[in-house]
Amino acid sequence: MDTSSQSALSQAIDVLWERFLPEIRQRVTVLEEAAAAFSANSLTSRQKEAAHAAAHKLAGVLGTFSLTRGTVLARELELIYAQEAGPDIALREQLASVAAELRDIVENRK
Repeated sequence: MDTSSQSALSQAIDVLWERFLPEIRQRVTVLEEAAAAFSANSLTSRQKEAAHAAAHKLAGVLGTFSLTRGTVLARELELIYAQEAGPDIALREQLASVAAELRDIVENRK
């Protein structure tokens, strides 16, 4: 691919990023809220399902924007929230830490 094609592709990806950024941020917020609720021992089944769905969607979309680390982290949360019994109490800090790292990845893309 020549330089002008690479530049055009990069610009197109940046436009898509800006278009989907509010939705991506909202999904990260869902994960942050679920982690906080879990830490407070008040995670509802609705929050757990929302966190699972948000993590699943983030895992796919972040890879599209070459945010591989974000995809890995989102998949980790997707698996945790997919457990029938819910997250293990030992994962309390991990949930918050992973959600915070995802926020950092999203807010600092480039």
